[in-house]
Amino acid sequence: MIQVAKDLGDISEPVLVFGGPYGNVQATEAILARAKHLKIPPERIICTGDVVAYCGDAAATVAAIRQSKIHVVMGNCEESLGQDLPDCGCGFAEGSDCDLLSVQWFAHARQAIGANDKAWMSRLPEKLTFTMNGRKLAVIHGAAEEIGRFVFLSTPTDEKTRDLDTLAVDGVIAGHCGLPFSQVIDNRLWHNAGVVGMPANDGTPRTWYSLLTPGPEGIEVAIFPLDHDHETAASRMHDQAMPEAYARTLTDGLWPNMDVLPAAERQNRGQPLQAEIILWR
Repeated sequence: MIQVAKDLGDISEPVLVFGGPYGNVQATEAILARAKHLKIPPERIICTGDVVAYCGDAAATVAAIRQSKIHVVMGNCEESLGQDLPDCGCGFAEGSDCDLLSVQWFAHARQAIGANDKAWMSRLPEKLTFTMNGRKLAVIHGAAEEIGRFVFLSTPTDEKTRDLDTLAVDGVIAGHCGLPFSQVIDNRLWHNAGVVGMPANDGTPRTWYSLLTPGPEGIEVAIFPLDHDHETAASRMHDQAMPEAYARTLTDGLWPNMDVLPAAERQNRGQPLQAEIILWR
């Protein structure tokens, strides 16, 4: 159950949200540059956690995020590194390909991140809240009662409704699952901005972020692609002897396995995602 929360108050201008930098400093620099181009200041930028994970520049990515002064929600990777836990806490099935590969990248991140950065991670809020157009939203990493639980578009709506009720909000913005989507359930929102550090298993090297923009008719919830120097990011993984499977994902846009995906999401493998805008009235 979430213990540490921070309220950002009422926000009447666009908010940029992204998840999972994953130690990909090229993608991190690209999303921060996009925010600057859009003239969105740090106080209206939120990262849904997992600043480090699969990629090869853990320390540089943490430095870029910390220097940017944006808001960051604690992800399972921050929880594990901040508390010096033995694994990433990603929720992978024991013995699965994801689980076995995580041993390698987690060990790299654990060694690359210094004590000061780990202490910063341990102090991150587990939940951010803000109000927009009179609606209260909560930003979390995975799910209301489990930081490492995967919630996808195909996840049953009653599970999402239960989390909305638990958090006592009109909308949830989450991360962790790596796939962007928006879903309105009985006029309440469940939104995942996707991640910037890895492609979305759609056969392209693009990654994803979102913008929430208040207006007179409701809140516009938009999901947009992000281009970054994925070839250099992949090269950095080779330099650091990181898992080849994930380095390949940066360029071909396909996950090395689909252990965590429900059947509906597995069927979408290799199908290029499109930018999406919905109006949450």
